[in-house]
Amino acid sequence: MKAIAHRHPAPLSAADALELVDLPEPSPGPHDLLVQVKAVSVNPVDVKVRAGMPVPEGQVRVLGWDAAGTVLAVGSAVQGFAIGDRVWYAGALDRQGSNAERQVVDARIASRMPAKLDFAQAAALPLTAITAWEMLFDRLGVAPGGGQGQCLLVVGAAGGVGSILVQLARRLTQLQVIGTASRPDTQAWVQEMGAHHVIDHTQPLDQALVAAGLGPVHLVASLTHTQQHYAALINALAPQGKLALIDDSNEPIDARPLKAKSLSLHWEMMFTRSRFQTDDIAKQGELLAQVAAAVDAGTLRSTMTRHFGPLSLATLREAQAHVESGRSIGKAVLDGF
Repeated sequence: MKAIAHRHPAPLSAADALELVDLPEPSPGPHDLLVQVKAVSVNPVDVKVRAGMPVPEGQVRVLGWDAAGTVLAVGSAVQGFAIGDRVWYAGALDRQGSNAERQVVDARIASRMPAKLDFAQAAALPLTAITAWEMLFDRLGVAPGGGQGQCLLVVGAAGGVGSILVQLARRLTQLQVIGTASRPDTQAWVQEMGAHHVIDHTQPLDQALVAAGLGPVHLVASLTHTQQHYAALINALAPQGKLALIDDSNEPIDARPLKAKSLSLHWEMMFTRSRFQTDDIAKQGELLAQVAAAVDAGTLRSTMTRHFGPLSLATLREAQAHVESGRSIGKAVLDGF
């Protein structure tokens, strides 16, 4: 089968950063689905892995951690899926990715995709929806339908995770949602996603909140540039507040300034359940099914904003460059081969 892979860490400008390869047909294990990939999307993790993660000697790594497609075969231990089902998922960091004609994925981290979306619209959501759901409900501990009287600040609200996190918080909780964005187009997008207020993250965030007549905030979902905003976020948080983050930093995060206010720090990594095969790994498939139901009910919407056409070396390079620019809104999507 055809796939797009890389053999070693490389910048996108390198001629061999991405390669079209021919790989053996994947075979599903007991818990797996074999999926005909119909559409994929590009996430920052694709860029990070391509640029910085070594590949074992003599092997290739297929990138891609979002997919929507149709089931071709089911493993012997799989329940609840059948050949022909339309499914979506975000895959696992330690398995071959979705930039291929076919892929095997653990059925426990997949679900049927929304009936109202086409494959491209669906492929925009799984990884970011899982990340946002786990961050909001598991890490920050907000109960579905809860959060009354509390404020959530979403830093980097126009990106892929922010776009669905704002929707989840606005539609499925009673939180007051404040998003950050710096350009007129990104600010308009965050408002469209449902934020009650939008502030400019090129300004110190604690000061921007005060200038807007907002704050202190009880919860923070920091999705980008956490190190840059760290001191301001501590100032902006109410005593006993919670700070959750997903982004990596070149510098260690010093937790000591959190002590005076009894603030808590929470990491979200959506690959944790699949990587460590946790007892609750099936929670990811269950939450994707809940997201699908909410999309079909009109409560949530796809965050696809750019469609780069069928998957090829040229279009995948273009989509990765778009994500790598740091100026993307929502999600970049490609059809399958």
